[in-house]
Amino acid sequence: MRADRLLSILLLLQSQRQLTAKELAEKLEVSKRTIYRDMEALSGIGIPVFSQRGQNGGWSLVDGFQTSLTGMTETELRTLLVSPSVQFLDDLGLTRSSEEARQKLLASLPSANREKAKDVWNRIHIDTSGWRQRKEKVTAFDVLKEAIWSNYKLNIIYEQADGKTAERVVSPLGLVAKGERWYLIAQKDNGAIRNYRASRIHSAALANESCKRPENFDLANYWKASTAAFLATLPTFEVTVEVTAAIWPRLRYSGRFVRVVELGTEREQDWIPVKLSFDTKEEARGYILGFADQIKVIEPKELICDILQQAEAAVAFYKQL
Repeated sequence: MRADRLLSILLLLQSQRQLTAKELAEKLEVSKRTIYRDMEALSGIGIPVFSQRGQNGGWSLVDGFQTSLTGMTETELRTLLVSPSVQFLDDLGLTRSSEEARQKLLASLPSANREKAKDVWNRIHIDTSGWRQRKEKVTAFDVLKEAIWSNYKLNIIYEQADGKTAERVVSPLGLVAKGERWYLIAQKDNGAIRNYRASRIHSAALANESCKRPENFDLANYWKASTAAFLATLPTFEVTVEVTAAIWPRLRYSGRFVRVVELGTEREQDWIPVKLSFDTKEEARGYILGFADQIKVIEPKELICDILQQAEAAVAFYKQL
């Protein structure tokens, strides 16, 4: 444990040039007295550390003492140093390890590139959480992670799409984060590979049986193909409408319920022709009704009748209240 801490001190001093004993103690979660002992140990094994007293003082390394990482372009460094998703690192328990890994990478850079690398963290930050924080709770996540790394089969109680639960014995292959959701990718005994929404796994336990990963299985390629296959099966219901210019900005940011397929040019009286795509006719009807006289349906004609009937039913219902 002390060897790891000494290495961390060395890398921190290489990447940040000078740190006080208090700052090092806080970063490494030890006492200042421990830091002083560690500095003596580093000096004893030939590491050129020295302390500068005064208000702006602290511990430093002799200039030029560093490990250089060569052969990397500025674009490659940016790729490695762009901030990962903190939310997913927290889920996986890797937040601190990620920070330490970045410090090691930063410490190994030549001094000419070090400031550029630091600047990457201040220019790009990735936040995968939603505005309303609707993150799903995954009660069995720790067990899922353990199974992934240990290559043991899992006994899971899984909630199906119809709300019923079923027991499954699966061989875990990986975890995939999509949006704010986690999915367990696992293989059944018959060889079929399935995706299980992690929040629907009510319980999970390691089985007393190891599992073998399929030869040449690539998680990223599998997920890409699985996603494409899923999208190909989704139902679509396209509607041609005209919308007022006033609601066009809202239409573009409507999110999951509607997709703008085609946009025409503005016509007389500020009406804009648009082709919209929904999953079902029911979704289209409810969505268009919400805009009242701001959306005019052109095609299909039967949707006009459906909207009219729905509107008349709503009027009749509220009149009798």
